Amino acid sequence: MYAHSTDYPERADWESLDDHLAAVAKRAAGFAASFGCEALASLSGAIHDLGKFSPEFQAYIRGEVAKGGDHSSAGALLARERLKDAPFFAELLAAIVAGHHAGLADRADLDARLLVQSKRLPKSWQDVVTEEDFDPRRLRPGRPLREAWAKSFERSFLTRMLFSCLVDADFLETEAFYARVRGDPVSRGGHASVATLRDRLRVYMAGRRRDDTNLNRLRAQVLDHAVAGSREAPGLFTLTVPTGGGKTLASLSFALEHAARHGLRRVIYVIPYSSIIEQTTQVFRDALDAGDDVLEHHASFDWDRASAERDEEGRDGLAKLRRAAENWDAPVVVTTSVQFFESLFASKTSRCRKLHNIAGSVVVLDEVQTLPLHLLMPCMAAIEELARNYGTSLVLCTATQSALRKADGALRRKRGDATYEPVGLDIDDARELAPAPAAIYQRLRRVAVERLDHAASDEEIAARFAQGHRMLCIVNSRVHAQTLFKAIRGQPGAMHLTTLMVPRHRRAVLARARAALATPDAPARVVSTSLIEAGVDIDFPEVWRAMAGLDSIAQAAGRCNREGRLDGPGRVVVFEPAESKTPREIALRWQAAVPVLGRHADALGLDAVRDYFSELYFQSGDDPWKAFDRLNIGGRPGVLPALCDGARDMNIPFASVAEAFRLIDETMESVVVPWNADEADDDFDRLVERIWRAMEKDGRARVGDLRSLRLYTVSIPGKARDEWLRAGALRPLHPGLGDSVLRFNDLALYDREMGISIDAPFHRSAESNIMS
Repeated sequence: MYAHSTDYPERADWESLDDHLAAVAKRAAGFAASFGCEALASLSGAIHDLGKFSPEFQAYIRGEVAKGGDHSSAGALLARERLKDAPFFAELLAAIVAGHHAGLADRADLDARLLVQSKRLPKSWQDVVTEEDFDPRRLRPGRPLREAWAKSFERSFLTRMLFSCLVDADFLETEAFYARVRGDPVSRGGHASVATLRDRLRVYMAGRRRDDTNLNRLRAQVLDHAVAGSREAPGLFTLTVPTGGGKTLASLSFALEHAARHGLRRVIYVIPYSSIIEQTTQVFRDALDAGDDVLEHHASFDWDRASAERDEEGRDGLAKLRRAAENWDAPVVVTTSVQFFESLFASKTSRCRKLHNIAGSVVVLDEVQTLPLHLLMPCMAAIEELARNYGTSLVLCTATQSALRKADGALRRKRGDATYEPVGLDIDDARELAPAPAAIYQRLRRVAVERLDHAASDEEIAARFAQGHRMLCIVNSRVHAQTLFKAIRGQPGAMHLTTLMVPRHRRAVLARARAALATPDAPARVVSTSLIEAGVDIDFPEVWRAMAGLDSIAQAAGRCNREGRLDGPGRVVVFEPAESKTPREIALRWQAAVPVLGRHADALGLDAVRDYFSELYFQSGDDPWKAFDRLNIGGRPGVLPALCDGARDMNIPFASVAEAFRLIDETMESVVVPWNADEADDDFDRLVERIWRAMEKDGRARVGDLRSLRLYTVSIPGKARDEWLRAGALRPLHPGLGDSVLRFNDLALYDREMGISIDAPFHRSAESNIMS
């Protein structure tokens, strides 16, 4: 009985089914050890491919028939049969085993599938598992799950975590088998330890420590206080430091010190989806003297799209290897809020395989105030669950703390007696990693905020750009950014930044802008979307910001007089655009900011920020469980009710929740652009050539090459992707990758200064809502 075959006609190199099941069981158990569920994970690995014992599959793997049938249902059926008296374990195992190719399904769909397969249980299951393996007492988690304020949420979360253990173990064992057969190096693992990276960072930070200015002395105090906080027990923390206070490296220092001290496995740094994460990744690589030890993961290809046969992995298993999804096994991972939170509620194998590596880690949620309001409560439930049951430390790191703590009293639920009950995360002031945040804010005041008393036209803004040769204007959509840039395109030093440009292009523009700002009297006129607000180290004397929440205004202000070099305060101008339509969530945040701007002389002080979030939450309604969990799942409102109400009998709509859970309303798809910096730049062509050679040789691209490919990706609405594919503007990068990785034929639709052309024929109504 075989699990995987090779290209050789003889079977000496084929992998036996017994060996594969045992290897996956062992690896999955190791993954689940960090949260005490080794027995459940081991059993899932031992039964996940029981259907391969069937005559149909063995005939298929020998090449005698075209298809091998459903081989994932057998283990699920066995779990239900043997664990009738422990229905929670039965349904959990059934869900993850049946879904280890196709993804987690809604309960009704799973039942229908298993009903069809109910007579296909191979009798050979007793060759790999015994009755004792199904003893419910043996399957109990080593640490009982603690229920959080989102009642029963822990059951759906545990299912996804164990699903992740199984899927990643299966992928890695298949990858390792083929690497051994072909004599290839295993492409994952082999990283430096957390302690090694901590020691490198200590040396780096000591070398850059300065006390020559008040600002540098303040940054040193922030760093020392954060490092001292690493002694605290794992759990939830806050780090509240204004932009320019050194919180990026201070938070990384805390994270590595904390991880090394408490035996945590990695650091995951989560940056808002509207940011440029390439800069943070490069800062970390420089500080840690690291290459692949720092993994940058943002734009994702849909690896599951390539599999038409949802339960089929191919005769030799290589279809799995083509789905080169990241599993976050590096010691430092830099990712986006979209990738992080959508994965925590996902159902597909490619999105879920990394989840188990979040357990026992340090997660820094940078600029956490940018979480969208319509999903705030599910995101907070996930944060609390990771800290409560998975040994994860999470840092809510921000320049404008978003009052998500219960102690802040901003999130309140109205009771029947007209009183209000505070809702939020249990984080007290002792878990704040910055020294005296209010005092830091006063010492770092470097700008003056003013609000225009009229709507500003693009013509007026362009005229101001012409008057001042160094200015940044941040707007709320990619469409508006391109329109405004066209108005200033002829001015010296005009530059444009949005995510309609590939990362390498954005990096080049930022380098050009910094070089201009470092050269006396050189012009630097930049139009950008909000991506420049989080984690981008750049310093303008004047910044204009289109209407937004006070948190975004504060972030924009962080790009003004950042180093305090001006004689007086920098100028920050907040305006209402005359021509551009404002996305709904930004309009809601602006509505809450307006009264606060009128009430506070210091619009960016901690009191004003706290007042702003109280106003924002109050305007949204009396019940945060409804106001901030607004998705519709199966005709009913709310992600948390959908996951929790059916948890007792495991009637959980995993797939429906995953399909609906989007931090950005419009589904975005990554496509590849053949961009080059100039005629001599052939990096893209050489990268594609390497991918083609690898695909032609053994049917799979190298993980490192696929990571490099992200430097040439742009995210566009799914409708635009489909339209351009039909029109022939897009085609597969390689036929073997199918529709998972599409590339533009040429640069006809890519403007050398603005990126993907908004004037191209696709749905502008959706595009106008994309902020970055």
